[in-house]
Amino acid sequence: MAKAKQAKEKKALKSAKATTKSYHNYIGGEWVRSSSGEWFDNVNPADTTDIIGRFPKSNAEDVDKAVAAAKDAASKWRQTPAPKRAELLFTLAEIIRDNKHRYTEEMTREMGKVLKEAGGDVQEAIDCTYYTAGEGRRLHGFTTPAEMKNKFAMCVRQPVGVCGLITPFNFPMAIPSWKLIPALVCGNTVIIKSGEDVPLSALNLVKACEEAGIPRGVVNLVNGFGEPGAALVDHKDVRLISFTGSTETGRKIAETCARENKIVSLEMGGKNAIIVMDDADIDNAVEGSVWGAFGTSGQRCTASSRLVVHKKIYKKFVTKFVERVKALRVGNGLDPKTEVGPVIHEDAMQKILGYIEIGKKVDKATLATGGSRITKGGLDKGWFIEPTVFTDVKPGMRIEQEEIFGPVTAIIPFGALDEAIEIVNGVKYGLSSAIYTQDVNKAFYAMQELYTGICYVNSATIGAEVHLPFGGTKATGNGHREAGTQVLDIFSEWKALYVDYSGKLQKAQIDEVEI
Repeated sequence: MAKAKQAKEKKALKSAKATTKSYHNYIGGEWVRSSSGEWFDNVNPADTTDIIGRFPKSNAEDVDKAVAAAKDAASKWRQTPAPKRAELLFTLAEIIRDNKHRYTEEMTREMGKVLKEAGGDVQEAIDCTYYTAGEGRRLHGFTTPAEMKNKFAMCVRQPVGVCGLITPFNFPMAIPSWKLIPALVCGNTVIIKSGEDVPLSALNLVKACEEAGIPRGVVNLVNGFGEPGAALVDHKDVRLISFTGSTETGRKIAETCARENKIVSLEMGGKNAIIVMDDADIDNAVEGSVWGAFGTSGQRCTASSRLVVHKKIYKKFVTKFVERVKALRVGNGLDPKTEVGPVIHEDAMQKILGYIEIGKKVDKATLATGGSRITKGGLDKGWFIEPTVFTDVKPGMRIEQEEIFGPVTAIIPFGALDEAIEIVNGVKYGLSSAIYTQDVNKAFYAMQELYTGICYVNSATIGAEVHLPFGGTKATGNGHREAGTQVLDIFSEWKALYVDYSGKLQKAQIDEVEI
């Protein structure tokens, strides 16, 4: 029976591949095949027999062509007035808005996140595009008094040039938009290397750019695995690399960019924590902690993977939290009733299950719920893991220190606020933190002392908004901030301008000015 079932599944998979749609790279305004002639399948992580499409497995030659197209388009796009660039971006936002429903369903199918979250991902791309397009009529520089008489001093922004954008799987449209839209409004041309697990969402974004009338060569897309990403980082004509992904890969990119004196923006890992004080609204803290820990199946760099709970309410919080986690509905994200979807692929699943074993056998923490792969209830064809909670976790344990990037959270008891802050700050990352308390003094003290790039009060560690800067401290990144107006500092360079209308040579810091 088992062999017959396997044969039937193989036959169905072969049939599905034969009818699967093929997609292409976008280079110089044309949809083209990869020079490699090779393809890869985009597979639904909730059902691996569901193949969304075949995408080109790009190589260095494809990157060369994309960079050449971006370089050819750079002068004309840079010389296009920023308000005109912004008008195209407003049109782009409306196209994304009009296609939100389709983009949402396709994202859930290729990435696994539940429909509501996928819709939020697309909405973030819409918000980012509208918001950042508004900077096309600002892109503020500033004037300042000159040291000398009859002299005018000011500064303006200028584009960087050709930018390489390397994006991950967990926010298939939001993160590419965080990079693409500010790069374009500043007058740069770009090559996007999409996340290999979610190529359709990036392709949808680029198709929308084409429909909006963004000129040929300004936006280019290459699909594939490590080779096109490495070629983009290495390419002599790429001035800037913006990367979101693992800390290990980010470090390698930083090393390569340093040798070539490229600009590099890195957004990497996190090991985020929520502090729950003894005066907190426990029910609200439980709901926030469930959302923060298990939203996107824990596959967020801002996920609440640590819950630091006051000893006075520890037992009560744990009881309520574990009960709520046990009730979470795990399944295919296309089902509106599903609350937690699959993880992205088998390797991720095995890594997460490996960390669960570390928590049990090495750290010897208490496994309160979860801990296993789910194969029952029709979920045997996907990469599903039970929402997992460890309790009685101590600072320094591996599951407390290392990024797991899955539906696993650790609950750590504490006695005083300063102890909790020390626990939160006691990891190598510094992306997001949160505190639940009804005491305004404790809230402001925590906001001051928590060394993270983002801090929430009475909310989870996830849910950033596009008009505020996004990024972290320490090993989370290299100091840049995406979103907000601060992102413009990544994709533009400052030019200082001096106009001397005295009619003679004036030497700043040397000539004395008569008063």
